[in-house]
Formats: sequence, structure tokens, C-alpha cells
Amino acid sequence: MLVIRRRAGEAVLIGSDIEIQVIEISPSRVKLGILAPPAVLVLRKEIQLARQQNLAAARALTEHTLDALLSFLNRPG
Repeated sequence: MLVIRRRAGEAVLIGSDIEIQVIEISPSRVKLGILAPPAVLVLRKEIQLARQQNLAAARALTEHTLDALLSFLNRPG
């Protein structure tokens, strides 16, 4: 892992087409601006982890469990 110190207003380049700029620094947060081509997916890590967990949970459903859930949801009133 490369660790670089930057001040507000300074930036880091990744390759020739991705720029990460430090917008604001406070005692508990850092606000970053990311300039990247539209083809580059930029996600917060916790979003990616939640997606992976949701996919794993969906794959773990059995046909029986899914049928029971659908029956429950289709009950009147």
C-alpha cells in the first residue's frame, strides 16, 4: 500500500486519467473529489461489500425457502 500525505487542494494521479483531489479535511473526515472516465466504476468499499453479501444471501436461498416466502407474501390481508 502506498501512503501519501496531501493537503486540501492537492491531488494524486492514478495512471493518466484518474485524479483524486483532497477537497476538505476536518478532524474526523476527509472529503475527496474523484475525476475518472465514465467507464471506470467508482464505489465506496462498504457498498461493494454489501452487494457481495446480498448476492451470497440470495444464492443461499433454497427453492423451499423461496416458495415459503412467496406464499407468505401472497397471503390476503
